Amino acid sequence: MPFDGFFTRAMVNELKSELMGGRISKIHQPYKNELVMAVRAGRQNHKLLISSHPSYARVQITGDTFDNPTEPPMFCMILRKHLEGAIIQDIKQVNMDRIIIFEIRGRDELGDESYKQLIVEIMGRHSNIILVDKEKEKIIDSIKHIPTALNSYRTILPGSSYIYPPEQDKVNPLSATEEDVLKKIDFNSGKLDKQIVEKFSGFSPILAKELIFKAALANRVTVPKSFVLLMEQLKNHQYEPSITVEDEKEHFYLFPLTHIKGEIKKFSSLSEMLDRFYFGKADRDRVKQQAFDLERLMKNEKTKNETKVKKLKATLEAAEKADEYQLLGELLTANMHLVKRGMKDITVINYYDENGGQMTIVLDPRKSPSENAQSYYTKYQKAKNSVQVVKEQIEKAKDEINYFDGLLQQLTSARARDIEEIREELAEQGYLRLRNKKGQRKNPNAKPVIDRYESADGTEILVGKNNKQNDYLTNKLAGRDEIWLHTKDIPGSHVVIRSKDPSVETINEAAILAAYFSKAKNSASVPVDFTKIRHVKKPNGSKPGFVIYDNQQTVYVTPDEDSVKEMQRS
Repeated sequence: MPFDGFFTRAMVNELKSELMGGRISKIHQPYKNELVMAVRAGRQNHKLLISSHPSYARVQITGDTFDNPTEPPMFCMILRKHLEGAIIQDIKQVNMDRIIIFEIRGRDELGDESYKQLIVEIMGRHSNIILVDKEKEKIIDSIKHIPTALNSYRTILPGSSYIYPPEQDKVNPLSATEEDVLKKIDFNSGKLDKQIVEKFSGFSPILAKELIFKAALANRVTVPKSFVLLMEQLKNHQYEPSITVEDEKEHFYLFPLTHIKGEIKKFSSLSEMLDRFYFGKADRDRVKQQAFDLERLMKNEKTKNETKVKKLKATLEAAEKADEYQLLGELLTANMHLVKRGMKDITVINYYDENGGQMTIVLDPRKSPSENAQSYYTKYQKAKNSVQVVKEQIEKAKDEINYFDGLLQQLTSARARDIEEIREELAEQGYLRLRNKKGQRKNPNAKPVIDRYESADGTEILVGKNNKQNDYLTNKLAGRDEIWLHTKDIPGSHVVIRSKDPSVETINEAAILAAYFSKAKNSASVPVDFTKIRHVKKPNGSKPGFVIYDNQQTVYVTPDEDSVKEMQRS
């Protein structure tokens, strides 16, 4: 992963410059594997994010906002007890490993000074956050408990002694010379980048590939020289935080990755870069886990209605033969004297054919002539009556398809907090039953939380991320003369500009938000309609989130994640 030993070293350097001597004022645990600590340092407030997420483990200062649970988890409460009000005395890295230690000085219940260590191990799915009593060298608690049954080498449980992960016996690259590189690498074996990762600590595969690429010919002369030059750069903290975009896949690191061909975006700090890189990624991962059953339900309902439409269209085709049944009945009645019980068919002259053509009528040999004629009249009446009903059912099924298409789109941009609102909506519509959770009572007067953004000129823009939010935003929160936006004929969010006369630039920025939070997120030149709220109506009995509107104008924009990130309010 890009968050390797060198990245950890650089992040420690950045955190020390911002947080050293800072006081921890608040601690939250918004999600199972993540902590957010408010730190007051250098006359500024900072939000320190510490994540042990299996895929997105990291430590950084963040500008993102988080939704905190009504009841803090036990680990969060323990951290508050020991760390709130305490001072960060030091931040350090263990060797070149992905381990960061926060040395923290506080006071215990008696008012005596106490020293704690908050140890963050950034190791993929084995990542952990551990609170240690420094004087007793005992673990107070951890965000993940690791019993002996899972790891015989080191137990991570309250009361256990903290043991560092086993050393890998690698060379420290920062002190390595060209001769050391020559001794450690077998140039005849090939796969030089893999050898570097295996022999030198702190290297990730992506950094090793970059080193070999910069060495050009990659031989016994160029590789050692490139190695030492790169180490000098990293040793002196000469960084240029960058994200390289290659075919929609993003790679971040301490400097531009020249071995990857793609667009390069540079940032002023590592934390700013990580905020941009992880923007929405962790949320989408949590949403995927929390909404797995909802997504399956929505897809099943959509597929069921698509199949229903096909069957109804076949029924409609048959129903539209009503006139043919009527003709057969009339011809059979006119030729009743020619029909005998037991006949399977009869050919008669079609009086309605200008050319005097003949028509063969299929008969039921068990029925009398009059019963056969009546049978065709009955089919005619049924077909005639069913045409309108079938057409109504097709429209209803299509509405259901559009409804679930919109819900599936909402899942792609939903935050974890939005999932329960979508779940409640589906329960209210009768698609599922809510599971009652012990100790959790929803406030009936609670209002949906609307995401807020800000245009370049400071105008507030509101975005609904699901149908409940869309209905509340459009029908209750927004003023009648404020500007409402939505992608044209494409499922997406309702967007409102809190202004009666916004600038053209603000309308375009709001349109980018509407396009980004729509099914056309990855498209170019997306049509977005805008009009005043007074021209937006919700038909009686319509599905949640559905509206009709008029007096609209249309702009065309291309969704851009960077623009969305810049508009997001802290």
